[in-house]
Amino acid sequence: MGMGVKTNMPQSQPQKSKGYFIWELIRVATFSFLTILIIRYFLFKPFYVKGASMEPNFYESEYLIIDEISYRFHKPERGEVIVFRPPNNQRDFYIKRIIGLPGETVKFINGDVVVYNSENPNGFNLDESPYLINLDKPQETVVLKLEDEEYFVLGDNRAVSSDSRRFGAVHRDSIVGRAWFRGWPLDRVGVVTD
Repeated sequence: MGMGVKTNMPQSQPQKSKGYFIWELIRVATFSFLTILIIRYFLFKPFYVKGASMEPNFYESEYLIIDEISYRFHKPERGEVIVFRPPNNQRDFYIKRIIGLPGETVKFINGDVVVYNSENPNGFNLDESPYLINLDKPQETVVLKLEDEEYFVLGDNRAVSSDSRRFGAVHRDSIVGRAWFRGWPLDRVGVVTD
């Protein structure tokens, strides 16, 4: 009578089924999609510049990433470049620079900006030399008193810009976010430094 021999050799693990692999693939794809969706709609938004209103700092067809989260923690500040929906056309997006803050009065006089606020009741001339180069100065006068949550915005290329001189103040609720990163063209890639 023969004797059976028992071995303690490890048995090979059963291969994971195709169904398990497909389930894992679906889980990873779903997680990735939700992550991208959250980032895209709640934190950062892509934006293409249209028009010449912000030249020479932003040109037509430049690709920007807009930071949508910062303004949940602090208020927009003077000099920041923002993307917003203009009050006269809520379907479009504009890109402009914040010039006047809530509660201030802004006077635009032949290209010069004078800001009146509680710290400067007699007004001060806004120094725009860091971002304005060879500025054409439109011969016009606009005076606007800003209410709570209202901002006065101007394009850097004042001669061709449709901005608060035309459509008035921009309400805080209309601001999408601030220009944060330039992704295109390659020779101008980098963080936007207002």
